[in-house]
Amino acid sequence: MRTRNETAEAGFTLIELLVVIVILGILSAIVVFSVRGINDKGQGSACKTDKSTVQTAEEAYFATKQEYGDMGELVTGGFLSSPSLWHKVTLGNGDKTYVVELADFPAGQTNPCSGV
Repeated sequence: MRTRNETAEAGFTLIELLVVIVILGILSAIVVFSVRGINDKGQGSACKTDKSTVQTAEEAYFATKQEYGDMGELVTGGFLSSPSLWHKVTLGNGDKTYVVELADFPAGQTNPCSGV
């Protein structure tokens, strides 16, 4: 038969289990708050990449045609696979200059790149 001391030390006490649960809760809260901003950084990178892609397509179009084209001409010319949903191209000075700016969204919706 076991003595009384051996059975008392055989498992964890309720206090010990509660302390472990509290520590795990604190650690999980730290992880959640540290990972929260990753999505925002990803969206910012996607916006910058989209703008850079449109600018590169414009320069390639200019190298071929000696003028800049609008978004439709970039797609039909094979310089972009699809039109950008986040940016638009504004041509100026007889198609000799261009500006890549944020695309217009319907009322009530915001462009995801507007804060970048």
